[in-house]
Amino acid sequence: MLASQLINTLRFKTRPVPDFADFTVNLVTQDTREIEPGSIFVAIKGFSVDGHKFVPTAVANGAQLIVAQEPVTTTVPVIYVNDTRRALAELGDAFYGRPSHQMQVVGVTGTNGKTTVTHMIDAIFRHHGEQTGLIGTMYRRIGQKKFPTANTTPDVLTLQKTLKQMVDSHVTTVAMEVSSIALIQGRVWGIDFDTAVFTNFTQDHLDYHKTMAEYAHAKSLLFAQLGNTYGSNGRPKVAVMNIDDPMGEKFQADTAVEVLTYGIKNHRAMVRAQNVKIHERGTDFDLIVFGEKHHLTVKTVGLFNVYNLLAAFGAGYVAGISTAELIATLEAFPGVKGRLQLITSASGVSAIVDYSHTPDGLLNALTTINDFAPRDVYCVIGCGGDRDRSKRPKMAKIAVENSDHVFFTSDNPRTEDPEAILDEVVAGVPAGYHYDRITDRRAAIQTAIHQAQAGDIVLIAGKGHEDYQIIGKTKHHFDDVEEATKALEIKEKK
Repeated sequence: MLASQLINTLRFKTRPVPDFADFTVNLVTQDTREIEPGSIFVAIKGFSVDGHKFVPTAVANGAQLIVAQEPVTTTVPVIYVNDTRRALAELGDAFYGRPSHQMQVVGVTGTNGKTTVTHMIDAIFRHHGEQTGLIGTMYRRIGQKKFPTANTTPDVLTLQKTLKQMVDSHVTTVAMEVSSIALIQGRVWGIDFDTAVFTNFTQDHLDYHKTMAEYAHAKSLLFAQLGNTYGSNGRPKVAVMNIDDPMGEKFQADTAVEVLTYGIKNHRAMVRAQNVKIHERGTDFDLIVFGEKHHLTVKTVGLFNVYNLLAAFGAGYVAGISTAELIATLEAFPGVKGRLQLITSASGVSAIVDYSHTPDGLLNALTTINDFAPRDVYCVIGCGGDRDRSKRPKMAKIAVENSDHVFFTSDNPRTEDPEAILDEVVAGVPAGYHYDRITDRRAAIQTAIHQAQAGDIVLIAGKGHEDYQIIGKTKHHFDDVEEATKALEIKEKK
């Protein structure tokens, strides 16, 4: 695309566009390290770094055009706009050919369940014969190829580039986790979502949003912006809402599109589950779809996974997939790595690895395990550094009140002192409860499994699918599944 054509997509410039020699744009970027000849550099005024200061570096590296919102002195033409963050979203969408308009895009937001729901949705559309894409916490996947991801929802340019790669790979449906931070930062501006799914709303990310009201507002943006894109693919837009959660009721007022509701407790839900029976190997329940009853036996465990399944069912249902096909897919769904992942052993001790890193997530996991545990429940739990500190004592209280034996340990301490984190964690333990404090995570896992007896279940919570531990600013290989498996193997030999 020519630079003149791309710049014309920015309707409101704050200064006249200077004359410049037109050129074919090879890259739009906010990162001076990526610049090559034919690049447009967009100077973003960020929270900690101001891109306007890097304009000289961008030009020295070969940028042929600058987009800025503050005055800069440089030797190449500058296009001035009121907000470069918005300009970046518009330019990225146009530069990559508006890829989201060429696929069905399903966005999933909520505190817990996003990863499981997107994987369920992905399985539904793959079973339906489509080429699918997946964007989320664990990875980005295009067809069968996986790519690492730094954030649950990538930055706006990485996201648009990924969607373009999906279009080129003939992907027809993409399921995407949409985080509250991404919504506030405008990372999904311009994405033409067809379906938006709400899972639930509980405490998380208060280190960023500061208050629950601000956090709720961030989540609501996905539904308020549904259909609010830089163009339209002509497909109807639908929101799929959990109305057992009070926020699901509120979010219905934030969107003008049609809403499909789901739940277990609320009898007004269009899609419901009832007669739920949870066991170690899965869950049985009746699915009510607009009054029509179907019995399901699924491999995922727990009441919260029934909610996840209802959310995924709703996304498939509004896309026109038959109830029978949806049920067949969901009954065959094996689960997601690090989400209540069961590891058994000949010793009779079982370990479960789960990504429960919020108070509600931990309570859900422990409640589920207590429903089927033959004997005692052990819990190995820590809290991440440089993140919401207010949830640390809350998670400690939940752990000791819902487990028979608790081991507090490190999660990803990042730049905080692990001992200081644990001090804040154990401050939440009510009087009279016993716990063990073992800072080294490997040692904590080994000790819990060593002490457990046949019939006991050891929950290793907080990191789930992650195969690393961040200490300082360095990632070290650490996989809870691997550590639990090794500890169980040692126990079997004794």
